[in-house]
Amino acid sequence: MSVSALSRHEVARRTVHTLGLDDTAIDLSAPEAICSSLRRAASFLCPATPRELVDAVMEVLGPLDVSSSASRGQLATQLDLLVAIGDLVELPNRKDRGSRKLYLAPPSYVTQAPGRYLLLGVRPDGLLLLDESVGADVRHEGHVRSIELDATTGPARLHAAGLHEISIHDWRRQPSVASATSIVGGMRQRLDRAAQSGLVSDLKLLDPESSVLHYRARWRLPTDGDSGDYVARRPQAYGADLWSFVRVDSGRPLALIDLPTDDPAGSACDEAWRLQAAIDAARGEPQLVRIRPAGGAPGSHTLDLFGPVPGWAQRYLELVAVPVPRARDALITYRVPLWAIGELTEFFTDMLWMHVNDEGGVA
Repeated sequence: MSVSALSRHEVARRTVHTLGLDDTAIDLSAPEAICSSLRRAASFLCPATPRELVDAVMEVLGPLDVSSSASRGQLATQLDLLVAIGDLVELPNRKDRGSRKLYLAPPSYVTQAPGRYLLLGVRPDGLLLLDESVGADVRHEGHVRSIELDATTGPARLHAAGLHEISIHDWRRQPSVASATSIVGGMRQRLDRAAQSGLVSDLKLLDPESSVLHYRARWRLPTDGDSGDYVARRPQAYGADLWSFVRVDSGRPLALIDLPTDDPAGSACDEAWRLQAAIDAARGEPQLVRIRPAGGAPGSHTLDLFGPVPGWAQRYLELVAVPVPRARDALITYRVPLWAIGELTEFFTDMLWMHVNDEGGVA
């Protein structure tokens, strides 16, 4: 038996194929391949921290990524999207309630339209969510998986494959409409009642004065000139970095509350991202949604987001929009049918107080 050496390109191609993707159309650094790699790592490692999952995938993809385009930041962004959509669930650590880890969400589906189903969840030990017995191929578009089946038999076939249905009502569950000032005011009242925080090591602040168009660049260490209330993160010995709301004076933390504030099983990042959207809007610098014509896609526009949105907002988007390769300056881009533009505009302005820029004007 002869042994032959394979090039990195060939190994990368075979890796894409092993992930169940079309290796003739998808590169190993594409969002579809990164998300499939993260789901596979999660299937073996969860419960795990986000850092553990990103480290595991970087260890595999790093030597194979010829273009070096799969960065830790890109993996972290895609992992956030998987959590927001519901493939993975962030919950308090069963052994240490003060920390949080990622767990596998159960196999499930949401009916987007008759015959079209959004697929969610991860099976353990690298098992496929669906196999060929379902009778149709799973479509991968960015971080989203879907399948098209006969509308009359589709639900029964998905149930037979071990997937349970999530109703549209449950899928679209979201907070009540509130003003940005009331959200910020309520959280500041909580800080007023909080005990002194003492020394907080390696605290990072989400700078409200930085550009809303560059989310990752908004995170920085405190400086002597910082005084006010900030969305923040701080590391812990075990588990994901904690989300907090912190009061700072001359760079020193005075009081701190951990997020989420009400439901321990709720999503800390969801509460943090909505709070930051409220802070930005209350300062007169709301976050941005950009809507523009979609080249080569009649009857649709593209929608660009420049920062992460809470999971309930992302799930709302997934019902009508399809992830596409992101614009160069955006965090994530969707293709949206024209009939949904007005509905999405109202949603983002009401729920997250965002500025909607539609083809150069305000929608």
